[in-house]
Amino acid sequence: MAACSHLSDIARLQPPKLSQSVHREECTQCFDNQDHPLGIDVCLTCFNGGCLGSERHHARTHVQKSGHSFTLNIKRKLKPSSNRTDEKEPPAKLQKLAIVEDRDEDKYDFKTVLKCWKCDPQNGLEIPDAMADPHVKALSDGVMKSLSSARQSEVKAWEEEITPCEHTLTLQQQATGHILASGLAHCSKCDLKENLWLCLTCGSLGCGRQQFGGLGGNGHGLQHYEESHHPVSVKLGTITPEGDADIYCYTCNDAKTDPELAAHLATFGINVQTQTKTEKSMTELQIEHNLKFDFSLTDESGKALEPVFGPGLTGLSNLGNSCYMASVIQTLFSLPAFRERYLPSAAAHWQACTESLPANCVDCQMYKLADGLLSGRYSHPRPASAPRDPKATNPLAHDSPTPVFQEGVRPSGFKALVGRGHEEFATMRQQDAEEFFTYLLTVLKRHAKRIGVSAQEDPTRVFDFGMEQLLQCGECKRVRYRVDEMEVVSVPVPARERGKDEEGKTLYQEVELKECLDILTGTEALEYKCPACQKNVIATKRSRFATFPQVLVVHAKKFQLVNWVPAKLDIPLNVSDSLQLDEYLGRGLQSGEIELPEDQTAAPGLPQFNEAAMAQLEAMGFPAIRCQKALLATGNNDAETAMEWLFAHMEDPDIDSPIQVSSAGGSASEPSQEQINVLSDMGFTHAQARKALRETGMDVERAVEWLFSHPDDTGEDAPAGGREASKSKSSTVGGSTELPARYRLKAFISHKGPSVHSGHYVAHIRVEDVAVGGESWVLFNDEKVVKADAESVRELKKLAYLYVYERV
Repeated sequence: MAACSHLSDIARLQPPKLSQSVHREECTQCFDNQDHPLGIDVCLTCFNGGCLGSERHHARTHVQKSGHSFTLNIKRKLKPSSNRTDEKEPPAKLQKLAIVEDRDEDKYDFKTVLKCWKCDPQNGLEIPDAMADPHVKALSDGVMKSLSSARQSEVKAWEEEITPCEHTLTLQQQATGHILASGLAHCSKCDLKENLWLCLTCGSLGCGRQQFGGLGGNGHGLQHYEESHHPVSVKLGTITPEGDADIYCYTCNDAKTDPELAAHLATFGINVQTQTKTEKSMTELQIEHNLKFDFSLTDESGKALEPVFGPGLTGLSNLGNSCYMASVIQTLFSLPAFRERYLPSAAAHWQACTESLPANCVDCQMYKLADGLLSGRYSHPRPASAPRDPKATNPLAHDSPTPVFQEGVRPSGFKALVGRGHEEFATMRQQDAEEFFTYLLTVLKRHAKRIGVSAQEDPTRVFDFGMEQLLQCGECKRVRYRVDEMEVVSVPVPARERGKDEEGKTLYQEVELKECLDILTGTEALEYKCPACQKNVIATKRSRFATFPQVLVVHAKKFQLVNWVPAKLDIPLNVSDSLQLDEYLGRGLQSGEIELPEDQTAAPGLPQFNEAAMAQLEAMGFPAIRCQKALLATGNNDAETAMEWLFAHMEDPDIDSPIQVSSAGGSASEPSQEQINVLSDMGFTHAQARKALRETGMDVERAVEWLFSHPDDTGEDAPAGGREASKSKSSTVGGSTELPARYRLKAFISHKGPSVHSGHYVAHIRVEDVAVGGESWVLFNDEKVVKADAESVRELKKLAYLYVYERV
């Protein structure tokens, strides 16, 4: 082995900090991981992870772009064992504190070696002798002991749900003096040296409770609380120099945070800056336990469903309540627009991407998903299982008598990036699939605009269409038309009870999809102050399709609000595989119809507010000023979206402040250059950013929503209402008016559970079946991909939540 002459350069490199992401499990640009025969190379400068396969070689690409010379190659191999915890059956019921530590070092053998890319620019020169150097050893240990980027994002997501409580914020400590090291060595009432909890009131040290899986504990910390009523304790071994640690409030009986932990520990002579984290936190242990559950798939008769493998048949591992995301991703990448956009050009993007860290690039993560799901590279039975029958060459055939599922690829990098900064999608809680779908489209459109992708190349445009809104005065019969840009059509599903089942659960009558569309496009009466009649009248509102999308997403609104919380209703919806929408096409202003004049009561410079939406919001009891602000922030479209915004901003201090406007239009105050730069960095012009901020009271988040709701607004300070604006918008909205408008069902996303924010999502997708020369339905249930039986498709289709139709 040739000696390396660059080792002196490694002295300037430092181990990763606790806050840094270390991509040591898999490549950031594909799903090759440390189980690959060549392993993963982790950059010792920025801790990016790169693969070494001959087809991709993303480690070399990173070195060439960054100039970072040293990497740590990591390989792991499963230890031979018949008693591995991952092979045991999970318990029948999971309790909140049923947590078991699951350490990688107990399951795998790891091999690490330093590599220098200056010595060998093609493959990196391995320097095994360097591992004996103390500094290199410290770097290697820092990488291996750090949380991986995937696990770090999961921990952060779970920790976002942990907050301080009144007992941590108002903690009163007793002046007991400094605690000697011997007093922190073991529980004060037994000899346990791990799982120790320090009372932050008096400094008493007690062991924690016995945990499922063998985590030791005699409950002496809880006993101390019952005797003293001192509420808050901190777990030794989880304290970090940054002042983080496991905090438990016995009074609240839940995990909490302590913003003043450093000061509280200093009372007992403990300096957090000298602490080293030696034990896994409860959050890390909880994640490990949650991710171990695996449930078999069977049909109605109890027969196991047949696993399938091949290109386009790759599962997505559940990251913990991520099934809503997996079902949406699988559906998107089943569509030609997304396949053609991201699969053929993946290699070219990997080579040309200018982002220093691929983990921060939206395109890199979308290309990674496309390669992972569509290439077939990762669609194979779990390695520890029996080999697949060699006769099963058809990807929709598998002759193994015992179902063997996939490992699935882990979309942790995608989830961390897309959810970053979002109060819901950044967490590990279950979310609504339809909300995530629309949010993801917004993220992709925003990114496409920032990097200058044309509308023809943007795959999200296949969902765009216009919905024509007609408002007609009941007295003078004058009309106003407007066209709203949409991506999903939400149809109301009427709930008609037909009795109870044996368990007392309400049963509902089956509803035809056509009835839902008729309700959506039917007329609706509302109270309205007509600007032509100058009096309060009963007006009618009606919706029609202004254009039809290439891909139609139908959202079945099968829920009712109970105390403003959506409760899901299992209403069977009769949905056929074919759909024709010709009768629902709007015709615009007709001969003989007279348009309503502009509302003269609106403040100068403000847009003409959607009268129907204003009337509906005011009828709910919202003040006019709040209704106007909600419509401004949500694109001036519909009452339902504005209502959701209102509930989210009820506590805004300026919610009832007047909308100040200047004579030139927009709000009187001017946005700061910093605010404008934030929007300009997203690809908007200075004029667009300025107008959006002025229209939304200088709120950057609302300004982004406004900009994406007004894609054709150049930033001119002209009123946004009126017939000309409506004509301009309807002429540029996506979709087509061509007839016939025929559609065929491509996929549907089903949900099982009492609420859209709990339960489980799965996707059924129609795929090409090469065995029969036709098509088959495939069920994507996280990492488990199976051939769906016809009976379950018929039944689950009725109870689906989202339906995806392709135009034919």
